[in-house]
Amino acid sequence: TTMKAPLSWLKDFVDITLPVEELAHRLTIAGLEVEEIRYVGLPKPEGRQQRFKITGLEWPADKFVVAAIHEVMPHPNADRLVLCKLDDGQREHIVLTGAPSLQAYKNKGPLETPLKVAYAKEGARLYDGHKPGWVLTTLKRSKIRGVVSYSMVCSEKELGISEEAEDIIYFDPDAPTGTPLAEYIGDAVFDIAITPNFVRGASILGVAREIAALTDVPLRQPSYEVEAEGAPIEGRVRVQITEPEVNPRFALGLIENVEIRPSPYEVQRRLRLAGMRPINAIVDATNYVMLEIGEPLHAFDYDVLLERARKAGQDTPTIITRRARPGEKLVTLDNVERTLDDFTVLVCDQSGPLALAGVMGGLESEVTENTRNVLLEGAAWNMINTRRTVMAHNLPSEAAYRFSRGVHPAMAPRGIARGLRFMRAWGGGTVARGLVDEYPAPVEDPVIEITPADVRRWLGIDLSAQQIAEILEKLEFKCEVGNGGLGNKVTGESPTHPVTHSPSYLLTHSPTHPVTLRVTVPDHRLDIGTGVVGKADVMEEIARIYGYDRIPETLLADELPPVWRDAGREREETIRDLLVDLGLQEVITHRMTTPEREARLTPPERAAETLNAPYFRLANPISAEYTVMRRSLLASLMEVVERNARVRERLALFAIGPVFLRREGQDLPEEQIRLTVALSGPRALPAWRAADTSPMDFYDLKGLLDALAGALHIGELRYEPAADAPAFHPGKCARVWLGDRPVGYIGEMHPVVRENFDELPDAPILLADLEIGVLIEAMPRLFDVEPVPSYPPVLEDLAFIVDEETPAGDVEAAIRKAGGGLVRAVRLFDVYRSGQIGEGKKSLAYSITYQDPQRTLTDKKVAKVRRKIIRYLEKNLNARLRS
Repeated sequence: TTMKAPLSWLKDFVDITLPVEELAHRLTIAGLEVEEIRYVGLPKPEGRQQRFKITGLEWPADKFVVAAIHEVMPHPNADRLVLCKLDDGQREHIVLTGAPSLQAYKNKGPLETPLKVAYAKEGARLYDGHKPGWVLTTLKRSKIRGVVSYSMVCSEKELGISEEAEDIIYFDPDAPTGTPLAEYIGDAVFDIAITPNFVRGASILGVAREIAALTDVPLRQPSYEVEAEGAPIEGRVRVQITEPEVNPRFALGLIENVEIRPSPYEVQRRLRLAGMRPINAIVDATNYVMLEIGEPLHAFDYDVLLERARKAGQDTPTIITRRARPGEKLVTLDNVERTLDDFTVLVCDQSGPLALAGVMGGLESEVTENTRNVLLEGAAWNMINTRRTVMAHNLPSEAAYRFSRGVHPAMAPRGIARGLRFMRAWGGGTVARGLVDEYPAPVEDPVIEITPADVRRWLGIDLSAQQIAEILEKLEFKCEVGNGGLGNKVTGESPTHPVTHSPSYLLTHSPTHPVTLRVTVPDHRLDIGTGVVGKADVMEEIARIYGYDRIPETLLADELPPVWRDAGREREETIRDLLVDLGLQEVITHRMTTPEREARLTPPERAAETLNAPYFRLANPISAEYTVMRRSLLASLMEVVERNARVRERLALFAIGPVFLRREGQDLPEEQIRLTVALSGPRALPAWRAADTSPMDFYDLKGLLDALAGALHIGELRYEPAADAPAFHPGKCARVWLGDRPVGYIGEMHPVVRENFDELPDAPILLADLEIGVLIEAMPRLFDVEPVPSYPPVLEDLAFIVDEETPAGDVEAAIRKAGGGLVRAVRLFDVYRSGQIGEGKKSLAYSITYQDPQRTLTDKKVAKVRRKIIRYLEKNLNARLRS
């Protein structure tokens, strides 16, 4: 978000003598990043390298001037065109124009009050007002409907002020004829990027305050006095705040008998340069104040509120701020009926909602052409609640932008006073005396203590207490300087009063009594924290105004804190490295999601379990796609698979990250770290040599995990059939065990679950969802390494007929147990089923490696081990040797 700050408007509050680009550089260094400078009529800098994006149109003094129209005459051959007798300060011209507003002056004879306009002479280069976009053209002499035309009166678009092209510009009657236009309304607009903690810069006064501090010139504060001649407002409207924590302050002012008319042109011009559309004097006043001092205002038609109160049986409107009731609706100014959430704060009266608090007003009570009496609201709203409302209704506004980042309650009465002052000046009317001001939750401005030693340690610069105080007072902080709590101090009063510092001996550092500054935060700053955070915030203010570019490079002088090994994180990184070595690619996923997105990983009949699970919900989600903390890392990984399957033939991905689970009786979640894997596609991509391009299956994933377990030296994983994991195919899923501890599930994705995702490949999707903590805890710090055996092995193949339901893993484990230390390796190489071996039976053939590290094995020794294995399998697994 940017703040467009016209140079002429800034000069209302601070004297500016620096070149435009130098000023932009100073602001950028101080944290108000200028993204663009738009020159409106003024000449652009030349002869040096530009540091900023520069746009705009120059108005040469000999081509663009203020002119006076003395008479409007009909065109002899066109009803929609008129001829103007115009004085440019040097001579009189007959100017042809189609400006619709001039039709009202046609055939009126010489005008009693000349119309002051912007005039472009022959040869002037300007924008074409009849073409979309910004197309430059040059005024050339031509004949239009039989009348020679060589110059024109201009609209704002033709001059590059705004996109307004429907009518020409009318200046105030006292505009000096013949004055170069650039001298009269020429400007430069700074387009400033506003970071979330810099909302004080989202106003002309805020930017001017920074300029005053950076250039060491006084800041001219706006006047908050208004001439109030009407009857007191007391008793004519009441205010009721139901929840001060979301609405700490609400104030109202009243102006009567206003006239709904256009604002002065200078006001309209400034609003357009700042990116806002002028409407009328009353609405423009609210927008002008918001841009000027940063306090959003809202104007109600007081007579509409009075009529609503009478219909409700009361003679006085009562403005109520409260949360929305279930099913409550409001038609906002954009003519959209909105169903309100229960967290939405409303401005209401006795009859119902009037406005979305801090976001947008309602249509019924808006200011219209018939409005005569205006009730002006200035308030403060909870920033988090405002953000939630904006996101829930997708309804950003200039007011919501400021309230959602923090506007101090002290600004409310100031904004009202400023708004009433402008309404009276631009729309007439009489201001009622006093305000209705409810302030049930006063904000206490933080007080921060710092010393020159703190500044030296934190920023690396040597400043005396007086220098620090002077910097902060430029930004309207109040400073009390004392010597180690001895009671000697000086106080910094308001910015409009000079500060007298304590004797110089109090402003120098003393080991016995160090100088301490007690800094009180100004009442327009909500971004300054308390305690250590507030101290850091104040340090940032000192550094900004002192100049980041002036801070020298220094080496760290403090003692480094001890670094302790994090064994768990180191082992987690080891697992990551091994998975990459095994051919997988790591992906990073969001920790926030929605229950609906995670429910896609379950069959429809079980989706309710996910939707109703005890999620941790975000109070202020950044998007409708991120409302809860995830409970499944596998769901996050599948979203990556879904996005990449359309462009990648082969996928081999893994993710490691936390899921957030409820703990009984605990407010904070259990952050369980999970490891998920997804495989799909061919085992190898086609290449110039023959490759296995058949699709990966369950055993590829199982083999990958076995390889990981071997590399981690945690022992063998055990797999058993499982049918209770909703994301997995019931016949192609296994539960993984490490010893007697469950690790998770692996298998092929459930075919019904596949249908919940778009554009998945035809190949199987193999998934693993494991608790990485079990693997980490099992990783040994040290492990035994055996020398390579010196004696040859003996290789033998044995096939056993076992029951169909007997797992191959159980047979392998039995072989190893019966063979003892002499069985070095067991590998299943064949599975056979046939009626010849019996129904419900299968044959499992194993290649067995016998080896003794101490001696050469004899046939007799191997035969003894073989017999032992056969007897053990017959006894424990009902197996028989296949001959």
